[in-house]
Amino acid sequence: MIRWRKGEVVRIRREWPGAVELDVAVPEGECRALAYPPLVGRPEPGDEVLLNTTALAMGLGTGGYAMVVAVPNRLPQDPEGPGHLVKARYTPLQATVLGADEQDSPHHGRLREADSVDGMPVVVADLHSALPPILCGLYAERPGTRVAYVMQDGGALPAWFSMAAARLREIGWLAGVVTVGQSFGGDVEAVTVHTGLLAARHVLEADVAVVAQGPGNLGTGTRWGFSGVSAGEAVNAAGVLLGRPVAALRVSEGDKRERHYGVSHHSLTAYGRVALSPADVPVPVLPGEFGERVRDQAELLAVRHRLVPVPVDGLHEALRESPVRLSTMGRGLEEDLAYFLASAAAGRLTASLLS
Repeated sequence: MIRWRKGEVVRIRREWPGAVELDVAVPEGECRALAYPPLVGRPEPGDEVLLNTTALAMGLGTGGYAMVVAVPNRLPQDPEGPGHLVKARYTPLQATVLGADEQDSPHHGRLREADSVDGMPVVVADLHSALPPILCGLYAERPGTRVAYVMQDGGALPAWFSMAAARLREIGWLAGVVTVGQSFGGDVEAVTVHTGLLAARHVLEADVAVVAQGPGNLGTGTRWGFSGVSAGEAVNAAGVLLGRPVAALRVSEGDKRERHYGVSHHSLTAYGRVALSPADVPVPVLPGEFGERVRDQAELLAVRHRLVPVPVDGLHEALRESPVRLSTMGRGLEEDLAYFLASAAAGRLTASLLS
């Protein structure tokens, strides 16, 4: 059930493109809230706001904000110009956007008959937190590579929620963000992962695409009840469009749960059961018994995919230089180094495919 509160904006904490973080006074005290000005208007101190406080009540981590639903006395202007794609459909905050491939788009002619990404490497991961370390590994080997992030709709729907993507876009590590499915707010909007990959190649002119869900994910502790299963579908999309899929493994030494220790069961399901198109699977060369465990678990994917051992020497240093904070499931770089090394190894392998 949705939980609602009315509150008054006390202060603006910080802001980045598309999002404003606030402190809001509510009957219980003060709470941290997030507003998306393009959707709800830009709140200012003293404004009354309507909040959805469900995430706070549930104690969610990544989504632990009250969400501003409306600034009744400061509504945004009605959008002008073309755009017929409706995303977050049939919700109170459904948004109309201009799709790259719709008839009114300047890119329609280019995408109307597009059917290939021309061998572009497509790195697929099941968590948003893999995006920065993948780029760290890639840019350590191939600085200047043009990369597009294709954001699926399994986590956050607004691309504006990702401070990491905003910063990576700002410093040029991302040529742009393509939002697909029900997600929205990217530099380019697309209907499906397929059109998103085509837009990454032919609109943003990317050398590499990285596909992952937005921040946050939905999991039930079951094999199939996880939003990141869509990673396998993204591998298929890349293969169908004549790209070169790179399936980044989710590896953890910090998560002691048996199903996630070593190679996560989610990677084995997404790539071993869902992905029907062959992919390159970078297997990080990690030391000791843990490294052997990762190699043994990854062997289950060799039936369909090409396993590629990737040395990790120098990647720890590259990760330390990350321009954005590295965090996955609440764990930082040193708390779960294996996770970030595995993602960076995917970036390193991808760089070698561009040679």
